[in-house]
Order: sequence, then structure tokens, then C-alpha cells
Amino acid sequence: MNYTLLKALVAMVPAGVLFIASIIIFVRQKRLWSVLQLLGTTGAVVVALTHCCEALQLFPWMQWGHQHSVGHYLDVSGAILGIILFPVGYLLHALTMWRA
Repeated sequence: MNYTLLKALVAMVPAGVLFIASIIIFVRQKRLWSVLQLLGTTGAVVVALTHCCEALQLFPWMQWGHQHSVGHYLDVSGAILGIILFPVGYLLHALTMWRA
């Protein structure tokens, strides 16, 4: 099995669980912090999916694995969204619950 695909599938499990939990939270409470968490987990899922596509060599026109390509920028933008938005949403959620 392709090692890159294995890593991507392993990364997809926690990203998928967080994504589903964020959807459930967003449906129950439509607040700013739930939107931020949902966008952050969407970024994490995008990162895992781009690595799956790279390993399976899907969409070769995106030039997976090459620097300054569409696939690279999709991967980096998903990672930036995930790293910034999810913790900010979680922090706002924690502060909201702490004040209540």
C-alpha cells in the first residue's frame, strides 16, 4: 500500500470525526464560534482529501506534490484554515460557556 495514502487515511479519521461533531454543534447552536469550528474542520478535511488525491494520483492537472501548483495551494490554504479557525472557535466556545 502507498505510504502517503495510508497517512492520509489515518489523518482522515480524526478530521472526519471533528467535522461531523462540528456539523452537529452547528445545527444545534448557530453561533459565531460554531461557524469558525466548522470552517476549521473543513480545512482539516480538505488537507486529508488533498493527500488522498495526491497518493491516488487523481486530478493530475493539479500537479500534486509540486511547489507553486494548484494542489499545493489548496493543501496549504486548508491547513491554514484548520490551524487558525478551529482553535479560535473552540476558544470562543470555551469563553462563552465559562461566562454562562
